[in-house]
Amino acid sequence: MLEMNLDAARHNMVESQIRTWSVLDERVLALVARAPRQDFVSPAHRNLAFVDMPLPLGHGQVMMAPLVEARLVQALAIKPTDKILEIGTGSGFVTWLLAHLGARVHSVEIFADLSAAAQRKLAAHNIANAVLEVGDAAAGWERHKPYDVIFVTGSLPTLPDSFKTCLAPGGRLVAIVGQSPAMEAKLIRRLDAHAFAETSLFETDLPALVNAKQPERFVF
Repeated sequence: MLEMNLDAARHNMVESQIRTWSVLDERVLALVARAPRQDFVSPAHRNLAFVDMPLPLGHGQVMMAPLVEARLVQALAIKPTDKILEIGTGSGFVTWLLAHLGARVHSVEIFADLSAAAQRKLAAHNIANAVLEVGDAAAGWERHKPYDVIFVTGSLPTLPDSFKTCLAPGGRLVAIVGQSPAMEAKLIRRLDAHAFAETSLFETDLPALVNAKQPERFVF
């Protein structure tokens, strides 16, 4: 696909997929409309960068479909002063989006090769406000807390409280919770030191974070 056709595909993605799926925040739409998503997918999938489907990253992980990324970013209502935690760097594309909306992004990836590849791609696009770390953040990442925003890019069978307690008062978290094929995208807001509000956004399906905590099962 020629680069000009990629531009047309990006435009069609925004107008035909994302805008029509309740993504109406003009700041998010404008960002996605200029995002170089084709540079973050694998070379073999470059022509599919703007298609409404998840794309493989290796290690059994996938890049979210574009409309899921956009809908979750919109739900977070990111401010220019926000400190952001991303669980699962993956391709680095969501990191790119978050870095353009907030002040600083701390992104954690369990697979060192994915983190290194994402770092190269982000550097090629002059992203200077994202710090990538390698580690297991399936139960949270307290190293730089509190965070104003947390974006979990893989699903969780159950959401550990440790994610919520990493939020600053007024902070927002998005995560996809449940087990395939019935998972729910949720927005969690921290109201104060002890109170949280939860909103269901939509249903979807996504591979789980490596080492994600499994729900307790009763044994008879």
